[in-house]
Amino acid sequence: MRIRPVGAHALLLDCTTPADTPEAVADIPEAAFVEAWRAELWRRRERGDLIAVEIVPAARTVLLDGLPDPTTTAEQLTRWTSAVTAAITRPDQAHAEAHAEAGAKSHAKDHAHAHAHAHAKDHAHSKAEAQAGADADAQAQAQAQAQDRNATAEDGAEDRADDAADVVVPVTFDGPDLPAVAEHWGVGVPAVRHRLTSTRFRVAFCGFAPGFPYLTGLPAELALPRLATPRPRVPAGSVALAGPYAGIYPGASPGGWLLVGRTDLVLFDVAADPPARLGPGTTVRMVAA
Repeated sequence: MRIRPVGAHALLLDCTTPADTPEAVADIPEAAFVEAWRAELWRRRERGDLIAVEIVPAARTVLLDGLPDPTTTAEQLTRWTSAVTAAITRPDQAHAEAHAEAGAKSHAKDHAHAHAHAHAKDHAHSKAEAQAGADADAQAQAQAQAQDRNATAEDGAEDRADDAADVVVPVTFDGPDLPAVAEHWGVGVPAVRHRLTSTRFRVAFCGFAPGFPYLTGLPAELALPRLATPRPRVPAGSVALAGPYAGIYPGASPGGWLLVGRTDLVLFDVAADPPARLGPGTTVRMVAA
C-alpha cells in the first residue's frame, strides 16, 4: 500500500501490488485490500480515531478527503497497515482479536458493576437489617445474570450483523446476453442463474453513474469481456456483468456490460438519505423474481 498526497487536505491509498510484495499477499486481489481498508477506515472514523469528510473506495484506491492534517493521518495509516493485512490474510485471527477486545471491554464493565454492587451492599449492611442485605445480594445476582445474558447476546449479534445487512435484489433473469455468458463460462443458462443467486456480492465502490454499484464476489476466472460496441441505451434496473464485476444500472444510459436480467429495485433517489441504495461495503444477494 502506498500513500499519495492529493491537494492540501486529501490522501490517496494506492492498493496496487508492488513488484516486491511478499508472496503471502501477492496473490490477494487488490479489491480485497480496498475493501479491508474501507472497512478499517470507516471503523476508525466511527470510533473517533480518524477525522475525514469522505472515504471513497475505487477499484484499486481509497481516497480520504477533508483531512485536517494529512501528514498525521499518513502516519496513522502506516500504523494501521498490519491490522488491515491481518484482516485479509488471517481473518479468523482478526475476528478473534476483535471479540477479545469486545470481551475485555465487557469484563471491565462487569467489574465496575460488581464493584458498585459490593459498595452498595456494604452500605446496606451498615444501615439496614440482615434481611435488607439479603435482598441486595439477590438483586446483585439477578443483575449479574442479566449482564451475562446481554454479553452473550452481543457476541451473537456481531456474528449475525453481516447476514442482517444483506440487501436482497429480486432479479428477473431474462437478459439478452445470458446465452453469451453461459457460453463463456462453459455452462448452461440455468447454471448462470444459480451462480448469481448463490453468490454473496459486496459493493466494492460506486462509479460510472450515480448509484451504480460495482459488485465483487465472482471468481476471477469468470471475468467477462465487455461488448465490442456499447449499447446506446441500457434500461434502468438492468443487471449486468463485465470484467470481474456484476453491476446494476440505476438509470437508463449507454453501456457495454453483458445484460443478464433486470430488477425493479430503486438504486438511486436524490430525496433519500443516502441517495445510493447500494453504497460501498453493502452486501447483496440476488434472488429470482
